[in-house]
Amino acid sequence: MRKKLPPLKVGKYGQICEWAVDYDEVEPGHRHVSQLFSLYPGNQISPVRTPELAAAARATLERRLANGGGHTGWSRAWMINFWARLLDGEKAGENIRLLLSRSTNPNMLDSHPPFQIDGNFGGTAGIAECILQSQNDEIYLLPALPPEWKSGHASGLMARGGFEVSLSWDDGQITGGEILSLAGTTCTVRSATPVVISCEGTMVPVTQSGECYTFYTRPGMVYSVEITHYI
Repeated sequence: MRKKLPPLKVGKYGQICEWAVDYDEVEPGHRHVSQLFSLYPGNQISPVRTPELAAAARATLERRLANGGGHTGWSRAWMINFWARLLDGEKAGENIRLLLSRSTNPNMLDSHPPFQIDGNFGGTAGIAECILQSQNDEIYLLPALPPEWKSGHASGLMARGGFEVSLSWDDGQITGGEILSLAGTTCTVRSATPVVISCEGTMVPVTQSGECYTFYTRPGMVYSVEITHYI
């Protein structure tokens, strides 16, 4: 059955096609953007691995938003996650602000109207995606940090593969972090800032490929992520 599914296709507007046929949408600004499931929560579309499809996903979002999309709370939350997966911190931050200013009630519950919890859950998921992503077998540190979040820290973020991550940053750059290995699986960290990995004060051997650092872990051990110029 999987082989019978139509492949992802780019349409006449440079967008990801919603259907097997490149129809003109009746509502170009519709609040649903189901054709981008492969971007989020899926992992078939990636700016790193599939830049052409990522560009088409961006065109899809721009077309939806230009025609009034994202006008409900939960739909805006989807936009946050989509932009985060496209590694666009500025757009992700913009949609976080819109979610809070236009679609959040005084009691912090999401408004649809009248209320849908999807906006709350999706909004917090999007905030986490800005700070940490873990699709495609790698942990991406600060992949889509909004420019307003110049300094900060996060703890207790869970990453695929059985990892719990804490990290801090200053002036938009990571300053350090810790990765608790829960399952003892191999870990790959992606960081735009050069890092080294240590465990209990001892440097851990890593295999580096571009921005990615791969190393073996043991269950229950904490691995420190340190910036090279801080050592």
